[in-house]
Amino acid sequence: MTTPAPRADLSTHRVENQPPPRGNTDLWASDAPLREAIAREGGQPAPLAEYGAALGTVEMRQAARDANTCSPKLHLFDAGGRRLDEVHFHPAYHQFLDLGIASGYCATAWQGTPGGHTTHAAMVYLASQVEPSTCCPMTMSYAAYPALAASPDLAAIWQPKLTTRRYDPSLRPVREKLGVTLGMAMTEKQGGSDVRANTTRAEPAGDHWRLTGHKWFCSAPMSDGFLTLAQTPAGLSCFLVPRWLEGARNAIRIQRLKDKLGNRANASAEIEYEGAEAYLLGEEGRGVATIIEMVHHTRLDTAMAPAGLMRAAIVEAHHWATHRSAFQHRLIDQPLMRAVLADLALDWEGALALGLRVARAYDGPTPEDRAFARIAVALAKYLSNKRCPIVTYEAMEALGGMGYVEDTPMPMLYREAPLNGIWEGSGNVICLDILRTLAREPLAAEVLRVELAAASGSDPRYDAALQAHVARWPALPPEAEARWFVERLALLLTASLLIRHAPAAVSDAFVTTRISGEAGRTTGAMAGHDVSAILERIATR
Repeated sequence: MTTPAPRADLSTHRVENQPPPRGNTDLWASDAPLREAIAREGGQPAPLAEYGAALGTVEMRQAARDANTCSPKLHLFDAGGRRLDEVHFHPAYHQFLDLGIASGYCATAWQGTPGGHTTHAAMVYLASQVEPSTCCPMTMSYAAYPALAASPDLAAIWQPKLTTRRYDPSLRPVREKLGVTLGMAMTEKQGGSDVRANTTRAEPAGDHWRLTGHKWFCSAPMSDGFLTLAQTPAGLSCFLVPRWLEGARNAIRIQRLKDKLGNRANASAEIEYEGAEAYLLGEEGRGVATIIEMVHHTRLDTAMAPAGLMRAAIVEAHHWATHRSAFQHRLIDQPLMRAVLADLALDWEGALALGLRVARAYDGPTPEDRAFARIAVALAKYLSNKRCPIVTYEAMEALGGMGYVEDTPMPMLYREAPLNGIWEGSGNVICLDILRTLAREPLAAEVLRVELAAASGSDPRYDAALQAHVARWPALPPEAEARWFVERLALLLTASLLIRHAPAAVSDAFVTTRISGEAGRTTGAMAGHDVSAILERIATR
């Protein structure tokens, strides 16, 4: 009997030259620039270490994917036709809110802990690396707290519930809740950023008001209440609208959920107020002045989140390049790939340093701190969000075709990248706001000048660029040049921080490529820098 010849191995599914799974990654322990900045700016390392370790697990990354894949569902009516106006989420959504709220995302800034806003800002940065959509309801709740002070009676009810560190998604009125979240409903379709064009009207009804009107964007519609704007006889006024009343739903009707580019785990809605019960917050006719306190604090988060998105994208690209080979060499050893990753890291390090410096100003007690926070948060929001889409795209490209596939987090990060630049004032609005602040608040201009001057004498290229900026704009620029002016000012502020606090390899490369114009305009178009020293700060192990 003839013995058959052995068959060749016909398997075609051998996995070769693919990066291994990342496994659990401690987002705090693996991030030296974050730890350095927290020590410098006065944040609290212990809660950040705990939060970063919890967020970086395989379990939470899978939860992030589940929350984005299984998007929120709107349930308008029950089986009998009664109004529900409820949004149902995947359990993973609740998992992220439970973790974030318990860790102090909404509360730590308001509980008397030193460096509370800095610690909060770092939590935004950490959360944005894993599941940024769920930051929205937590950011709104953090930012609503100071605005409530405009009405002590409302503050006495709502502020303690915002800081319990208990996530309670149950459908009950505020007095029965273990903890609450607050959202915002300002925008109307005919006005957009021009909120004074709002047409929602408020009519007095005893100890409260009744609101009637349509809101084009309602952030986090399952919040327990909303800060909103409506017209009274005295003008545009701010109101707190609870979602639940004693024994009944308030007359807040969800029209539809927005079909958004990104931010998919979070529900954003159009709503109608149909005589909804509301409570005046602050003085009648001073609605913008009241709600701007909330906007000021949400802007801190929109300035901080892009640093987290950039970090997540760069880490993913670095992991891929470290474990992937092409043309007989690991990608991470190839000079051009190293230049690209190092260039991307400069944007991330700059955004992180600037965001946490701004957060320290929110913690500060002096008029100078408040003035710096006012101007610098707008500069940070503008610059970091203009860089974020570019960084996430370039990191995606580093993965080749796999970067375009949902098996990686890159598509989610790329979809998320434009959001914070639009939210709470798009680029033009922010630029005009910066010009108004510098024109009307001399202290803001002075503290900014002092911060820029603090790096003088360390790098002649920086000194020359700062002098050129002042020479080009000895006064405020015409409106048409506002973006150019703001970009240069934000870059100079970032360079000032990096020169003083970052390793020389980072600050030197940043000044060369961003300040002195000694590099090309596309990512990685640079040469002559200590790329190895920059890349070491990306490493996650």
